[in-house]
Amino acid sequence: MKKTSIGGQALIEGLLMIGPENTAVAIRKPDGEIIVNKSPLQKKSKISKIPVIRGGFNLIRQMVIGVKALMYSAEFYELGEEDDKKSPSKFQKFLEDFWGGRIKKAIDKLDKLLENKFQDIAIYMAVILSVALSVGLFILIPNIIAGFFKFNKDTFWGVVLYNLIEGLLRVTIFLGYIIMASRLKDIKRIWEYHGAEHKTIHCYENEEELTVENVKKYSTKHPRCGTSFMFLVIIVSILVFSFVGWHSMFINIIMRILLIPLVAGLAYEAVKFAGRCEWKIAGIINAPGMMFQLFTTKEPDDKQIEVAIEALKNVLVEDKEADKW
Repeated sequence: MKKTSIGGQALIEGLLMIGPENTAVAIRKPDGEIIVNKSPLQKKSKISKIPVIRGGFNLIRQMVIGVKALMYSAEFYELGEEDDKKSPSKFQKFLEDFWGGRIKKAIDKLDKLLENKFQDIAIYMAVILSVALSVGLFILIPNIIAGFFKFNKDTFWGVVLYNLIEGLLRVTIFLGYIIMASRLKDIKRIWEYHGAEHKTIHCYENEEELTVENVKKYSTKHPRCGTSFMFLVIIVSILVFSFVGWHSMFINIIMRILLIPLVAGLAYEAVKFAGRCEWKIAGIINAPGMMFQLFTTKEPDDKQIEVAIEALKNVLVEDKEADKW
């Protein structure tokens, strides 16, 4: 079976697919039409290809691309619910008539300029905020709670116990977060698109024609899912943080923040290794993440699969080597 580097992300009534050379966002419009927005990917720098280091680079890059795609789908979805055209107000009519609409044109240009600038700022602010919230929820809070336990932090096993409890708290919070999110109606639709993404990639990796009937045969779970990556980050963090000891709350927090790129890089390499090899150890590495996908993926309908197929088709490349995972 072929192993592709193509991955994706579920959006609001659509999917993002990231290929070797392009990204494609496919959205199902309210009138039923599928619209596809295809963009070229920026070439990776040399430093972003170095093992372990590349994990942090790829994570940030994917977050930026993902936030852009999510904002695009949300904006489009909101526009779809509005009236096709609202009648202009008296003030707008005045601007259109005054000096042949020159003032309106100037305002429109300024509006567009500011909108583009604000959109870029909003995207990066959203990425920074999501990273900060993730660090707070999955790194800082578990560490603070674990600090209330009384173990001998001067011994190796005492430090391991502290980090083990901290890791168990992370898993519990992560699982609770997923379960609560799954109860939301809109999130359920996103989980279905997530399932459509996995099924479509499975079909492509098995080198079958990308049709709805072929895609429907495959599983909604995939070893290279972001859910699997998040779980591996938790496991790797227990191991890495055990080697730096257990200190005061302030020092613990600083050290964990500084070590996040290393943890993410090692987790990325573990996912990459598990996705490539056929050994039993790969199944062990993938098992917890696949279990979590019981919550984060659902069976899609035919229309959602059609969207996933359109998104995937628009990132395929002829160079088979470039497409290898």
